[in-house]
Formats: sequence, structure tokens, C-alpha cells
Amino acid sequence: MELEFSGEIWFWRGPTPHHFVTVPEDQAADLAAISRQVTYGWGMIPVTARIGATTWTTSLFPKDGGYIVPIKAVVQRAEELDVGDVVSIRLTVDT
Repeated sequence: MELEFSGEIWFWRGPTPHHFVTVPEDQAADLAAISRQVTYGWGMIPVTARIGATTWTTSLFPKDGGYIVPIKAVVQRAEELDVGDVVSIRLTVDT
């Protein structure tokens, strides 16, 4: 499954601070429909993600009935991204 969407980068200040983009509701529903076939536990869904010219592997985190995409620091540096930036993300669900 491949998804493409735009979203704003936000910062979570928890015990392990990190940057994320929230998957829109429609795409989150599509992911939820296949999650049992692809999750490796705790609802995490492995994906290959791309923003601009940067591609990386990660896992979508379940949150509030949807999913969020962690944006690694190396991606932020490579694409010159910061909190509040709206980015276009392409996800390929790893099976």
C-alpha cells in the first residue's frame, strides 16, 4: 500500500522528545484496515517514508485512533525542516 499526503510537523516533548506528522483521517482509516496483517506489535506499522529527496525506514505510531509519522533528525536536517512546516509525505507500507 502506498499513501501520499501533506501535514504539519509538530513536536512532542515527552520523555523522548520527537517530531511527528499526523496521518490524515482518511488515510489512517485505510491503514487501520490492514494493520492486523502488517503490524509487528503495539499497533506499530513499518513503512518506508519519503519527504523531498530523503527516504528512510520507520514505523507509524498509533495515536488517538489514528497514526503519526516520526520525522527523524537526519531527515529534518537534510530537508531543512522545522516545527510548523507543512510537508508532503509518501509512505509505502512494508509487508
